[in-house]
Amino acid sequence: MKAVFVEDAYKVVVKDVEMPQLAAHEVLIKVKVTGICGSDIHTYKGLHLFRKPPVIIGHEIAGEVVQVGEAVTKFKVGDRVTVEPQSGCGTCENCLTGNVNYCGDRGAPGIKGWYGTMAEYFAAPETCVFKLPDSMTYDQGVLVEPFAVGVHAVRKGDIQLGDRVAILGAGPIGLLTLAAAKAAGATTVLVTDVIDYALEGAQNMGATHTMNIMDKPEWTTEAKELVGGEFDKVLVAVGVPGIIDQAISLLRKGGRVVTIAMFHGTQTFDIVNLQQGEKEIVGCMTYTREDTIAAINLIAAGHVQEDVIVTHKLSYDEAARGFEMVDKKEDRSLKVLVEF
Repeated sequence: MKAVFVEDAYKVVVKDVEMPQLAAHEVLIKVKVTGICGSDIHTYKGLHLFRKPPVIIGHEIAGEVVQVGEAVTKFKVGDRVTVEPQSGCGTCENCLTGNVNYCGDRGAPGIKGWYGTMAEYFAAPETCVFKLPDSMTYDQGVLVEPFAVGVHAVRKGDIQLGDRVAILGAGPIGLLTLAAAKAAGATTVLVTDVIDYALEGAQNMGATHTMNIMDKPEWTTEAKELVGGEFDKVLVAVGVPGIIDQAISLLRKGGRVVTIAMFHGTQTFDIVNLQQGEKEIVGCMTYTREDTIAAINLIAAGHVQEDVIVTHKLSYDEAARGFEMVDKKEDRSLKVLVEF
């Protein structure tokens, strides 16, 4: 079968590989569409914390079941599905309490021998597979995984009805987090970025305020003036230097910052501001089963405008162009899908 590899930093190629060997508890999926995620770009640049080239890339997927293992009971050939692309050991305290994302032996596509999703076929444990509602398209289905990231961030932030929220970063994860925050009841949502077309996407997704912070060293003060006060919650969807200190400065006393982005290097912040204001910084890592189910239901209910998020759809043999496009922010790209 054909598969897309990040073979080395900034080098994407298509290769022929063996079909996945299906275990008794696994489902084989014919991939219809798979997405290029921001974390895939970290791999593309050789910066990812644990997913290193050469690797079959990808973890966002929608497709059709074509074979099931002998122990599979919940799926049949022809089912339209998506995947929660993480698998725990199943026996540790974290797994048993529903926090597979905490498992010290967590597996994911592209590591520990698990093929990535950017291939003609993808095998996944039955426990990680979810049926798509009949009304949901494959393009919507491929957004379930990144939307679950946003849903999890909103849960970690404990966003409540009427909250004033800032989302820093208007890439696909930031925009999907915006959708989750609005579904949770946030009534004032400011989205920041340095790219105007991404901020247009935020406006189309329902942001009440947007701000291009390029060349604005005092932008946090302007942001608070724009919405008429400090923020209850700040969700950080971009990992640039200094962003955590800026996020804290946006908060009211007792407010909470949630870190979603993948960070490289050290972040520094004003500990006095954090402590004296009893502010909080909360880490956020992938999602739980509850988040994935909520993501499916919210997309099915119309809370995500996929025509805003999905800007390009390319054939798998154009994947290299897709990675370059996302990395360099070319052609107004947001979410780029690769189609098989």
